[in-house]
Order: sequence, then C-alpha cells, then structure tokens
Amino acid sequence: MKLVDARGLACPQPVLLTKKEADSGELKITVIVDNDTAKQNVTKFGTKLQYDIKSENKEDGIYITLSKANEGEGITEAAIVIEKDSTKSGYVITTDKLGKGSDDLGKILMKGFLYTLSETKPYPDFLIFLNSGVKLTTLGSDSLEDLKKLNEAGVKIVSCGTCLDFFEIKSNLQVGSISNMYDIVEIITESEKTITI
Repeated sequence: MKLVDARGLACPQPVLLTKKEADSGELKITVIVDNDTAKQNVTKFGTKLQYDIKSENKEDGIYITLSKANEGEGITEAAIVIEKDSTKSGYVITTDKLGKGSDDLGKILMKGFLYTLSETKPYPDFLIFLNSGVKLTTLGSDSLEDLKKLNEAGVKIVSCGTCLDFFEIKSNLQVGSISNMYDIVEIITESEKTITI
C-alpha cells in the first residue's frame, strides 16, 4: 500500500500525486488530505479509475483509501491515455464580465453572450468557469436560465472548486458540477478547439 500525504497542497496536487501512484499500478493507495474539496477531487478521480473508495475523518486529516481487489485490475499507463476527440469544442469563461472598460457594460455583454449561446445551434460541448466566471453559475446570476437550458441540452458545465471556495460561494452553485484543475485540463486536452473568454 502506498501512502500519499497531500495535506496542505492546493488543487490539483492531491489528484496528481494520486495519479502518479495509480499510473505505477498500485492496487491500494491511501491519500491524506485536509479539506473537503481535495477529498471530493481524489474520490472522483479514484472512482473514474474504478477503485473502491473508503474515507475516514481523523484528527490529523481525511484518509481516503483507494483499492482494487485483484492484481489483474491494476491501472496501467495505457489504460488512462487521453484520446483526443476532434469533434469536441467549448469555452473557458474566466470572468463574469465580457470585455474591458465598463464593468456594468461587461456584465450586460456577458449576459447577452450566454443568452445567444443558448439560442444558437450547434451548442458547444462544454463550458468551463474559472476565477470570477464561477459567479455566473451561482445563485444571483442573471444567466442561470440560459446555462440551465444548455446543461439540459447536454452541454457539460463545470465550475472550478478552488474558485468557488475562494469567493466563498460553493454552496450557491445552481448549475453544472464542481470540478478540479486536473479534470479541467483533461476536458481541454480532449477537445479540438477551446476558446477562452
């Protein structure tokens, strides 16, 4: 069994350290983290690679154990190679305003952009929200109905967990899912075209 001490490390380091051990074929990995976001990220990663997951809160951290029953089920590097899908495209939205100059005008423009996106086909495959862009997916956003329409149509909508934590609005998320930098990089790497706003 490998022990990974990821306490005090920022996203995506806990996942990357776990991935390193999984890539080497480890069948049992215990990862220690010190916050719920890291726990969710490591758990999501382990589940994706078909590990059984158990977690336990202790005084000195959250212990997450990833295990596989049989040696034949071990993860190899070849099993997790990212294959590019040349048909996928989407947007990385890094702000809640569009353009520079007036913030008020920028908010109006962003609302108009997301509305137009929801009314124009073909839809993008994904929308990734980073930095203050995560405010668009949370309670109080003027664009929630448009984003919900896109999400219901199959557009993958993800918001950076670290960003939601930074602005203290994670509990206000209204559309899409919380993600981490490892998954965000994977989404971008798999796609043919990504436009950053």
